[in-house]
Amino acid sequence: MSFSAQILCWFDKNKRSLPWRNDKDPYQIWLSEIILQQTKVIQGLPYYNKFIHAFPTIKHLANASEDEVLKLWQGLGYYSRARNLHYTAKEIVKKYNSVFPKDYKTILKLKGIGPYTAAAITSFAYNLPYAVVDGNVIRLLSRYFGVQTSFDSSKGKKEFQLLAEELLIKEEAGKNNQAIMEFGALQCVPKSPNCSICPLQNECFAFNNNLVFQLPKRAKKLKIKKRFFDFLIITQNDKLFIQKRKKGIWKGLYQFPLIEHEEVKSERIIKTSDTWRNMFEGATTTITKISPQIKHQLTHQTIYARFWHIDANILLPKNTDCIRKEELIQYPIPKLLEKYLKNIGII
Repeated sequence: MSFSAQILCWFDKNKRSLPWRNDKDPYQIWLSEIILQQTKVIQGLPYYNKFIHAFPTIKHLANASEDEVLKLWQGLGYYSRARNLHYTAKEIVKKYNSVFPKDYKTILKLKGIGPYTAAAITSFAYNLPYAVVDGNVIRLLSRYFGVQTSFDSSKGKKEFQLLAEELLIKEEAGKNNQAIMEFGALQCVPKSPNCSICPLQNECFAFNNNLVFQLPKRAKKLKIKKRFFDFLIITQNDKLFIQKRKKGIWKGLYQFPLIEHEEVKSERIIKTSDTWRNMFEGATTTITKISPQIKHQLTHQTIYARFWHIDANILLPKNTDCIRKEELIQYPIPKLLEKYLKNIGII
């Protein structure tokens, strides 16, 4: 059998039962694909179920507030995906009368949707002949065909896209795409693939040349930036001060007032800084606790955070909201803050 025929045969026997596969609703497919970018199914499925329960249609999602959307997304990371999802839902309601477009080029113009996601939606929902190329597909094609071009180079992106298009069985585009993605997700996994039971092993270049763990190849090395955060948990009786981030990785989420540095700063330097003085000018404060430094790893950043617990008299830091402690659970916050606050019993 051909490569694609073997993949389809394997898929019939091994495919997972996933809710967005039950019908061909483009909204459900779009939602699942956005959630599953940089997220495994086992982690993303609970989020998908929460979103569908809260927002069963595009119109429900469009009518939600950004805070509601980000709160449900909390913990998934890559929050720009959630903001783009919300923006595009509103656009579809306004421009397309709440009906998801069917044309590939039209879908591609929607915010937050790139070639891969557009191909997934059009092929899964409408069986249109557009090949998907995600990390699972790249890994499988690189190993099986021995593609040694770096997948993150411009040449590599074109090469993998052309190869996927050549292999696509156009009459069964949706099933073909799902099958090759599923094979990469379950069988041709990044670490410790069980090649001994793989139906493709006889023709697999990587298996037969002992290159399974060398493929696919990446050209660019991730540059990890270090950031140092001092969060100020300022309390007045049963009240807390929080602020909404205007930019950056956590845009739209809420946090405590923050002092950021490019390197570790001593407590003395922080307490004598202009930022500290401006924040607490005219107020009486008592530092009740400073947490040990906490390391929080993101894809491109390593955050080293401390949490300062501060009691203050009458004070209203600039650009903050004053809320009761029990209300904090209603606000979307970064995973770093959520984890710390759960550990100390605030939420």
